[in-house]
Amino acid sequence: MSLMPVTDSMFLAIETREHPMHVGGLQLFTPPDDAGPEYLREIRETLLQRTTVRDVFQQRLRRPVNTAGYLAWQRDPHLDLDYHFRHSALPGPGRIRELLELTSRWHSTLLDRHRPLWEVHLVEGLADGRFALYSKIHHAAMDGVSALRQVTGVLSEDPDDRSCPPPWGKRDSRPRTPRTAPDPMDVLRTATGTARQLAGAPAAALSVAKEAFRERTLTLPLEAPRTMFNVPVGGARRFAAQSWPLERIRTVASAAGVTRNDVVLAMCGGALRAYLIERHALPTAPLTAMVPVSMRSPGDPGEASGNRIGALLTNLGTDLQDADERLETVARSTADAKRVFRELTPLQALLLSALNVAPLAASPVPGIAGNTRPPFNLVISNVPGPRKQMYWNGARLDGIYPASVLLDGQALNITLTTSGDDLDVGITGCRRSVPHLQRLLTHLDTALTDLEKATR
Repeated sequence: MSLMPVTDSMFLAIETREHPMHVGGLQLFTPPDDAGPEYLREIRETLLQRTTVRDVFQQRLRRPVNTAGYLAWQRDPHLDLDYHFRHSALPGPGRIRELLELTSRWHSTLLDRHRPLWEVHLVEGLADGRFALYSKIHHAAMDGVSALRQVTGVLSEDPDDRSCPPPWGKRDSRPRTPRTAPDPMDVLRTATGTARQLAGAPAAALSVAKEAFRERTLTLPLEAPRTMFNVPVGGARRFAAQSWPLERIRTVASAAGVTRNDVVLAMCGGALRAYLIERHALPTAPLTAMVPVSMRSPGDPGEASGNRIGALLTNLGTDLQDADERLETVARSTADAKRVFRELTPLQALLLSALNVAPLAASPVPGIAGNTRPPFNLVISNVPGPRKQMYWNGARLDGIYPASVLLDGQALNITLTTSGDDLDVGITGCRRSVPHLQRLLTHLDTALTDLEKATR
């Protein structure tokens, strides 16, 4: 048995039918040249025979303690891989559209709490001969960064490598180092360091307040306007995905002297502006995005689990028609937020992040999401992915498209990652509240074209 951190158990406590709390993703593959007609069936049977399963995929929830909710994990002695790893086929005509519709339905359903909280779907039937993997795992077990690390960790740079692990496996087969009792001095040093960081919190708060109220350089929660995205959500989801050449993003960033993430956020700002204009719903004030930032150190293991995510707020410049001005506004807003975060200790940065997202805690209260000002308008995540062309048992990876969670008052999520030479974008929306979600893909492409023209 292992105790569950409060940050992880929170995702279980707030989950309802309308708010599935799993992260997921769609991976698209081209089979190897020597793949026969039974390639997918054979690879599934082979993978089911592999017995190496990461601990996080073996753990299920321990029975709740009274009304306190789930507080611990326990190993499932009867892990049924045939249940968790499913083989499906698309209906005709087998377009990407049918794949995204199927993904939307899978991403809408809750995971079974009597089993380990994950599923993997192997999908065939695409008209162009490709296949897909859709996977999802509960946010209590992994955050989006950990989930993407897991996906990429089973891939290979070698197209001839046929030994890639299954999505629930791992490459490192070294024996585990047995746990030892904690050194009392280490515990004392950790406690002392935490106390010092907490002691510095008042000074850090004054610094943040100066940036926010006197210098007016920091975007604060509850400054965002109310939009059609900031309403209660239903349980059904829509999912849309597309890729863009990463070189286009790099070229704009280099010409404008900003980061690639700034360009991506400006793309999103332009797309949201165009989408809301189409819906006659563009507010006069600029939209604000919450941008998750990983609080993991570079030395954290690639198979990390749990949740270590900070949150900064960014002005998306949706009130600006000119693409160049919007990019400048986004770059300035993100630079100011990052500067403040750099001046804080890790614990203080987490406390500021908690302040940024704290108003969401009230969103389940009836009437709050639809009648109060949102802390921010949507979440936009940019998660680093593989930088080289990757393969999975000989199949070429053509794209990784993340799918995320929605909450009341947050009916839209945009998550991006890199895959080789491409930027892959996954958009998750409430089916009821965000109609014609795929239009955002068209507007993203137009916004990137506008940025290219503005920076030539």
